[in-house]
Amino acid sequence: MGYRERETAIMPISRRTMLGAAAATAAVAPFRRSRAQTRPVIKIGVINDQSGPYRDVNGPTSIACTRQAIQEFAAGGFDVEVLTADHQNKPDVGAAIVKQWIDRDGVDFVQDGASSAVALAITAICRDRNKVFVPTSTATSDLTGKSCTPNTVHWVYDTFMEARSTGGAMVKAGGTSWFFITPNYAAGLAFQRDTTRFVEANGGKVMGAHQYPFPETTDFSGPLIEAKASGAKILGVSGAGSDLINIVKQAHEFGVQKSMNIAALIAYSQDVHSIGLETAQGLRLSETYYWDLNDRTRSFQNRIKSKVTLWPNMSQAGNYSCTLHYLKAVQSLGAVAAKASGAETVARMKSMPTDDDCFGPGKIREDGRKMHPVYLFEVKKPSESKHEWDIYKLIATTPAEDAWRPLSEGGCPLIKA
Repeated sequence: MGYRERETAIMPISRRTMLGAAAATAAVAPFRRSRAQTRPVIKIGVINDQSGPYRDVNGPTSIACTRQAIQEFAAGGFDVEVLTADHQNKPDVGAAIVKQWIDRDGVDFVQDGASSAVALAITAICRDRNKVFVPTSTATSDLTGKSCTPNTVHWVYDTFMEARSTGGAMVKAGGTSWFFITPNYAAGLAFQRDTTRFVEANGGKVMGAHQYPFPETTDFSGPLIEAKASGAKILGVSGAGSDLINIVKQAHEFGVQKSMNIAALIAYSQDVHSIGLETAQGLRLSETYYWDLNDRTRSFQNRIKSKVTLWPNMSQAGNYSCTLHYLKAVQSLGAVAAKASGAETVARMKSMPTDDDCFGPGKIREDGRKMHPVYLFEVKKPSESKHEWDIYKLIATTPAEDAWRPLSEGGCPLIKA
């Protein structure tokens, strides 16, 4: 199996750019034709945040995990090319890149996604062009609900799962009153909505919430003072990436943790690493992968660690996992047939059990939900940690069949009543 890689950038179109692109296309066309006569080329596009607030939790490590899966997939019969791009968390930029990838470059499989607004735009494009889309770092549960399609599989996590695992556990442990700090985008609002559902269902109460403009907000002193004054026991943080880091650090400065426990509704190992155990200790969060879970996760980490600076989190491990499963489906279906129909490829992915070193055995449900266990972690105290990436202790495990939204409740149009 051959392997090639390219990077994509969207830029203003000028006459010089158009002429240059035409010349470049002409230069590579004979190469492509000669390759097509021998072996099909499966093209994978990895699109995420590579320069903004989610760079550390997506970015280069996600791409390295995709490469790792390709290198480990030992089947013959087709080559693989990887294209990468930064969507800057802008739906119009992400949509333009993916349209270009599919219409001009012949990309078959788009993955990662990050921002929910970007991912929802990509979902529609891949449905209309009959390509495969697997979001690995996107939160919105609408991807297996009202926005589900035959061409999309939602890997790793979603807002419902995070709310059930983290929010549900905190309420059962006595955290019956909540205050939310929430960014004004779809996923953040969904985290607050879904967690509120579990809080109230278990007899708890939401004392208040503060929505802030994203991405321009960096000073959270006002919301934190408001949260502290609310008398709530739990501070639910719906922001991710650098927002979560800033909120937790500033909460520590204001002494919020003296009267409130902090629940991170979406958090990654890199966030905890950036905050530091001294400040983050005791923080509870849920992930579906951690490098030190078992022998298989430790084996994966040993293979990838020389290729990354930041050790993979669940979303980045998801790039490895979904790429491996996709390539197995391509091998099973045949590369020519897989290139011809994304929906048929997804159907084949659903028909095959999933199994890899990051997530273990699992399956893909009819609505496109990738099913695997969910782990509730507590951040270790500095005295409990043996090295800089030894950051979690496992508190609870939710089996796959209990962790995700019931199939009947999602509203996916693929599911017949």
